[in-house]
Amino acid sequence: MTRLLPLLFLFAVSLPLAAMAEEPKTVLIQETGPNNPRNSEGAFVTLKDGSILYIYTRFQGKHHGDDALGFLASCVSKDHGETWEETDEPLVPKTGKENDMSVSLLRLQDGRIALFYLVKNSIKDCRLAMRTSSDEGATWSQPVDCMPGEDNYFVVNNDRIIQTKSGRLIAPAAVHMRDDKWQGAADMVCFVSDDAGKTWRRGKQTFAAHDENGRRIVTQEPGVVELKDGRILFWIRADVKAQLYAYSDDDGETFTKPQKWNFASPLAPASIKRIPSTGDLLLIWNDNPGRQRSPLSVAVSSDEGQTWTHQKTLEGNPNGWFCYTAIHFDGDDVLISYWDMSKGGIATKVNKFGLDWIYDQEK
Repeated sequence: MTRLLPLLFLFAVSLPLAAMAEEPKTVLIQETGPNNPRNSEGAFVTLKDGSILYIYTRFQGKHHGDDALGFLASCVSKDHGETWEETDEPLVPKTGKENDMSVSLLRLQDGRIALFYLVKNSIKDCRLAMRTSSDEGATWSQPVDCMPGEDNYFVVNNDRIIQTKSGRLIAPAAVHMRDDKWQGAADMVCFVSDDAGKTWRRGKQTFAAHDENGRRIVTQEPGVVELKDGRILFWIRADVKAQLYAYSDDDGETFTKPQKWNFASPLAPASIKRIPSTGDLLLIWNDNPGRQRSPLSVAVSSDEGQTWTHQKTLEGNPNGWFCYTAIHFDGDDVLISYWDMSKGGIATKVNKFGLDWIYDQEK
């Protein structure tokens, strides 16, 4: 069941409305229900008519694990994310024996929309697929295997694929199968394409991370963003009470030694995207060195991830569980989708807020 929320008008008696930065508001809740225990891991893209398309996985059955049955479904907003129209029908034919999940959407440099998602067949078989649309999502091409010749369990989180200034597509992946066994401490690698997704290959370096005592660090769910100097910033979910980070100066082929980042984080994913209007980086993560995936916080970096400022709390419930975020910019507004497990199943929220709220600016 989806609950559409009305626009909230915030005001203070002592200040005129025009002088206030509006607080974040929930514009969509994808609630769970009978035979639908989870709605999650989505991504956004703006269509040429100004509408916003959001694609996610609608799970079926009685449990909400990653091996549950699920297909890709979609929502569309025609009013900048204020209200949403949703269909429960599959967007494309289901490919995975278990599910299709972890959607990324990307407007390619040639104008097409690229849809990426994991095709999950078993605990030993999970790979990334890509489809494209030349008619703004009305129809989609046949899927392309982004990991050809590979036989493994790969995790590529939702809202993760980038296209660099050079045109290269980069998919950061966690490799979980070693010695024919699923391993929690995954190897890190990027898969790349230099022909707009027609063909793909594994990058030159597959690597792991170790602490100062030689212990293998649990590394999972990486992400990438292109820096202004052309390097790729690669960050990693890790069990060191912080995210790890590394750099690539060859478009995701090889990387520096992973280092511990300068902000607290549990073993949970983070998301980073560049704010188009300011050029700063926007970080969404759980500001907590423990196990709880709360609070859900946002912060900004004006120095390419060296320091973080303008920190705000998006979700502060200490008993909440908020993660697997997607970030989308719509003019001076930001849309964020994320898990909300406060009611038992895995529902997804979409929140909207202005950049003025992040930067402490008056409207």
